[in-house]
Amino acid sequence: MPAAHRLAVWGDPIAHSRSPQLHGAAYAMLGLDWTFGRVRVAEAVFDDMLATLDAEWRGLAVTMPLKERAWRASAWHDRRAELTGAVNTLLLPGADVRRPEGAPAGAPIGFNTDVGGIVAALADEGITAVDEVRIIGAGATSASALVAAGEIGARRASIVARRPERALPLVALAERLGIDASVEPFGMVHAPVDLTVCSLPGGTILPEAHADALAAAGGALFDVAYHPWPSHLASRWSGRAIPGLGMLLHQAVLQVRVFTSGSVETPLASEDDVRAAMRAALVGD
Repeated sequence: MPAAHRLAVWGDPIAHSRSPQLHGAAYAMLGLDWTFGRVRVAEAVFDDMLATLDAEWRGLAVTMPLKERAWRASAWHDRRAELTGAVNTLLLPGADVRRPEGAPAGAPIGFNTDVGGIVAALADEGITAVDEVRIIGAGATSASALVAAGEIGARRASIVARRPERALPLVALAERLGIDASVEPFGMVHAPVDLTVCSLPGGTILPEAHADALAAAGGALFDVAYHPWPSHLASRWSGRAIPGLGMLLHQAVLQVRVFTSGSVETPLASEDDVRAAMRAALVGD
């Protein structure tokens, strides 16, 4: 068995995560005898837990609320991670792969595969270009959604946040991306947009008046949450509502690329077959 054969997904909560099924299917298809677990890790103990990992550990998938902690723990970031300030994929020092130029060999390095996951999931639904997007929420996943929107051509973005001051970093990010951004409170009459991306945690229940005001603005809804489904917002949406399972699948494919090659850009051997096996594991769970 390879020296670095252990991987896991960390988050809090974590019991709902389907990453073990996705990654397990991928490594079985690739003929790799690797293990992929699921560990509940509170934000306050992330650094201490990371420090305990030995050379058997190849990498980590990281979910809420640890993406900013993982960013700070990374000695190098890919462009999407650098833009968003969020890392959902850590390649650890034990991984025997060629690292990107400038990435040190003896420290964790960080990638953001959520952005690519969103772009690919939207493409699956025929959404490959938008002009104006609305993003609900102001956390790390909202930053990924904003970068993804920019990659498919968004020129304007409205950010809906409970506390407008929390959205100010997203406004600054939008400026870097050449997107005209504004902040909106919940409950107002929202203008129509091409696409709404909801980055609120699974199980969030908005006041009905707020949900209905957002739904009335039209456009497709892409909700990054997938459990429970439909989300409260999706259940009130008047148009097409898309769950986050596609994002989960595609970002995991990119994670497998990182863990096997050290690069998010290097396709897997028989990648279409690997993706199909991962999709089957996701749907069949």
